[in-house]
Amino acid sequence: MRTTALVTDARFRNHDPGEGHPESPQRLEVLEALFETAPYRDLMRVAAREADEAEVGLVHTAEHLANVAASDGRPFTQFDGDTTASAGSFEAARLAAGGAVDLADAVCDRDVDFGFAALRPPGHHAEFDRAMGFCLFNNVAIVARHLKETRGLDRVLILDWDVHHGNGTQHSFYGDASVMYASLHQYPFYPGTGAAEEVGSGDAAGTTVNVPMPAGAGDAEYVAAYRDLILPVARCFDPQFVLVSAGFDAHVADPLASMRLSSEAYTRMTHAMVDLADECADGRLMMLLEGGYNLDALADSVGNVLDALGAPQPFRAEEGELTAWGERAASALSSYWKM
Repeated sequence: MRTTALVTDARFRNHDPGEGHPESPQRLEVLEALFETAPYRDLMRVAAREADEAEVGLVHTAEHLANVAASDGRPFTQFDGDTTASAGSFEAARLAAGGAVDLADAVCDRDVDFGFAALRPPGHHAEFDRAMGFCLFNNVAIVARHLKETRGLDRVLILDWDVHHGNGTQHSFYGDASVMYASLHQYPFYPGTGAAEEVGSGDAAGTTVNVPMPAGAGDAEYVAAYRDLILPVARCFDPQFVLVSAGFDAHVADPLASMRLSSEAYTRMTHAMVDLADECADGRLMMLLEGGYNLDALADSVGNVLDALGAPQPFRAEEGELTAWGERAASALSSYWKM
């Protein structure tokens, strides 16, 4: 058996984007209920704490921090067409970032094998200078920078399986060869980034790995993408720590996208990430919640992830073929990696 630690905090629910908004406090409520059932109630907990200015500043400008801070205590702040804050959002965003950093430290120190951070608000759309796409601070980017600059790691992998491309995370590391950002996402779709030909710049060319997926793709297409692209390239990169932007909105039941993943697909994708972490990163693996807006599918899929972390099995990759988009991604990356 492997051990997993959780970060969650009731104060994440104080981020309330408004009635009818899909990124609702109910997302955390269903996960908190899940975590109180056997066997999850016995998992180690890492307390959330507010990230300080220096930690947020690993990724974001002082101006962006000030803009989000200005929402503190105000009943409603609008950042863009779908990104808002309530009176408790600034505190929740700082707690999410700080809790994620401390969970990464616990995994790095081997206090626990794996980490799962059930965070709100999510983060992967947040750019260095603005909130975007439901996201205020880019939690996974802050953790990756922390692992590099505070923990001294040379190679960090961020795998993003959210249905939306993580534009903010990609842009944070597009010219940084020490962080590989790999994403599977519906394409073309919000936010419009993530084409197969977006591979990084300068010395970091090849360390951005985009695997666009056509609407309607399901388990077999995702398995093929892991087998033929994600895992071979990631093994060449040889990460010392594996981070997963774990969105669950590619699920067939999700209302915001058009993909067809089953809940079981998240079990298999977790097995793939554990295999990679065991092979390259001394087993160090942490997942951070991003999207997922059907409450039943979210709870089922997160439960499957936690089960897969607790008793990992080898990744099963026997079926499926790369889509045409996947073939384009393989072509774009072929000059940088031997696959």
